[in-house]
Amino acid sequence: MKLVTTTQDSVLNFSSFPISKDLQLELYKRLLKPRLIEEKMLVLLRQGKISKWFSGIGQEAISVGVTSALKDDEYILPMHRNLGVFTSRNIPLHRLFSQWQGKKSGFTKGRDRSFHFGTQEFKIVGMISHLGPQLGVADGIALADKLRNEQKVTAVFSGEGGTSEGDFHEALNIASVWQLPVLFCIENNGYGLSTPTNEQYFCEHIADRGKGYGMEAHIIDGNNILEVYQKVNEIAESVRENPRPILLEFKTFRMRGHEEASGTKYVPQELMDTWEKKDPITNFQKYLLETEVLTEEEDLKFRKSIKKEINEHLKMANAEEAIVSTLEAELKDVYAPFSFNETKPTSIKKEIRLIDAISEGLKQSLQKYDKLVVMGQDIADYGGVFKITEGFVDEFGKDRIRNTPICESGIISAAMGLSINGIKSVVEMQFSDFVSSGFNPIVNYLAKVHYRWNQQADVVVRMPCGAGVGAGPFHSQTNEAWFTKTPGLKVVYPAFPQDAKGLLTASIEDPNPVLFFEHKALYRSIRQEVSVDYFTLPLGKAAHLREGKAVSIITYGAGVHWILDYLEDHPEIDADVLDLRTLQPLDEEAIFNSVKRTGKVLLLQEDSMFGGIMSDISALISEHCFEFLDAPIKRVASLPTPIPFAANLEKEYLAKNRIDSTIQELLDY
Repeated sequence: MKLVTTTQDSVLNFSSFPISKDLQLELYKRLLKPRLIEEKMLVLLRQGKISKWFSGIGQEAISVGVTSALKDDEYILPMHRNLGVFTSRNIPLHRLFSQWQGKKSGFTKGRDRSFHFGTQEFKIVGMISHLGPQLGVADGIALADKLRNEQKVTAVFSGEGGTSEGDFHEALNIASVWQLPVLFCIENNGYGLSTPTNEQYFCEHIADRGKGYGMEAHIIDGNNILEVYQKVNEIAESVRENPRPILLEFKTFRMRGHEEASGTKYVPQELMDTWEKKDPITNFQKYLLETEVLTEEEDLKFRKSIKKEINEHLKMANAEEAIVSTLEAELKDVYAPFSFNETKPTSIKKEIRLIDAISEGLKQSLQKYDKLVVMGQDIADYGGVFKITEGFVDEFGKDRIRNTPICESGIISAAMGLSINGIKSVVEMQFSDFVSSGFNPIVNYLAKVHYRWNQQADVVVRMPCGAGVGAGPFHSQTNEAWFTKTPGLKVVYPAFPQDAKGLLTASIEDPNPVLFFEHKALYRSIRQEVSVDYFTLPLGKAAHLREGKAVSIITYGAGVHWILDYLEDHPEIDADVLDLRTLQPLDEEAIFNSVKRTGKVLLLQEDSMFGGIMSDISALISEHCFEFLDAPIKRVASLPTPIPFAANLEKEYLAKNRIDSTIQELLDY
């Protein structure tokens, strides 16, 4: 690990950096623009014309220097204090102003605020409030570049407070293990909101953490624009030639509060005074004047020009009408558009197990999409804990079949980054239980990214789940209800090999995030004739397995087999059986048609009762089919306890135990 430090003096040292006069002037103008915009925004904030502002005054040199050192087609992932990234990429100011006002000409159609947006046009991926995931997203973007052998670098920003998050460590570990061309830019301004650095970490410098990841690290004076530009430029050139991650700690200071409402009373005045003397703009201005690179007349001209641009573009933004919401538009943008063209299954079939069907669908998808990446723990040479990817490395190589460190959040975030940079991915959770460690990027990033700024999340997360195999409370959950309530996610849960294969391939084709549940107890116990060639089945369509008039039984996953086994033992029951297959989007039409045929409904799920999807289906039926009901809707679910290990306890836990009594009660009503 290489650690390079620069001592900060009270007067910034610009003379050590041989940068052309023209570039010095350009960097100066780029510094001025975000400062002058901020000064204007603070006035508007006091006037109540914008709702909130996170100031980057005093930190502009970092944003401007890093952005200027990168090429225009290289991605940057900034934070809320990095206005200089956006202005240095020459985003039209009226679009920024419209974004801050929640207007249509912004980047989120009024759906997100300030810097919570991305733009493929300018290769900027904005933050979410849960800052951690964007570090992993940068990993995924850089991985896509590396897989395509493109000599590019990705820069991602975080503050020193963000380095306390687990996502920081996961992202650096992934980048180090995979040698990804990422610049981790940490703006150390001394405070995470109001918490000083001595309460954030127990080491002298954040850069010291690079040692733990075998990562090169540099400490850079974040107030010196020439130092930032030159050093980042040199490092970026090196990384393009020799891909690897670099940890950059920029020493700087925040001259205003976390946001304007918070103030700066928690900051000692002498510290404020010291750092005021190191202002990146006034010091650079003084240097340029002294070296005659800049004249006072030119300086005045630059400022007038920028202020004129600000005022003109503010008028444009102010003149724009307030955004008008329509139900159609809001609902349409939850998911990325996708025109499903079904690939019909052929008549050539062979009998295989559910696990074989999933493996076959995954393999044929890898053959169809030559850039598709599969990631997960132990999935490469070992073939995964269930052997679904066994032998895949021999055919597709380790670049595409990637063992991951044990860091679910970082890997799901990396999958998001792959999608941003044009590559599909499938992430395997060893067990669906472990997805809790990756919950944040799924529900706050993948699910919301298209609605926020029209970016697809082309990610499938495979979820081995379910009880009945004596795996205990941490390897047996059916946690699909965590995700069915989250707009923007699709949730698939097949019960048969044919469905599993066709729905998996369709999920991979779909540019939206899909949670694909696979019941472990069905992997090797269920066999079926499955079409040999590649085919797809539509998401959101239930399977009508059996037509009857006495009672509608609606279920999915293992529940399908419990019901079919039960009805085989009770041929006298004239049941209508519906296998949902997809839980989000839900086939409401098929549900309602079944209810109308029978007038009696049993809803069966393996999940525990409260908060499960069957509760919502029950509500839907009550709202839309009440007049067709001849009895109360009945739900059957597992016990409201964690899933026990011992066989007798697990048997008692499962909903299967309560099917008979509930059906009989319903039929007798």
